[in-house]
Amino acid sequence: MKTNYQEEIQTKLTKSLLDMIILQLLTEQPMHGYQMMAKIRKTFGIYFGPSTIYPLLGTLEKKGHLKSTWNMDTERPRKIYALTREGQNVLNFTEGSLNIICKTMTAECRIKIEAAPLTQAASRSQR
Repeated sequence: MKTNYQEEIQTKLTKSLLDMIILQLLTEQPMHGYQMMAKIRKTFGIYFGPSTIYPLLGTLEKKGHLKSTWNMDTERPRKIYALTREGQNVLNFTEGSLNIICKTMTAECRIKIEAAPLTQAASRSQR
């Protein structure tokens, strides 16, 4: 059973890395916003709605980290987002930086960092 502080910390960390999570999702395949919201909720057990996701997608697109195209082939037109080379570079740099931070914390601060157990929602998605 998770305590409130555990849930609060997990949500805070996920939200602070949400732009990188989105870029990582787009390494798998191009997606529309709703697909990303559903995938994040399934994977992390945290719901980020349209008022969080769509402005972030717009910001990432303005920075050149992703690009969008309209898919008009479906009943409902959807804006599909894809990772750009610049977005992949940012993702690679961030991954390296996070690894350095974790290694420094464990070596210098003697903090033990391990992968946390998956949330129930995430563990269900792994089955």
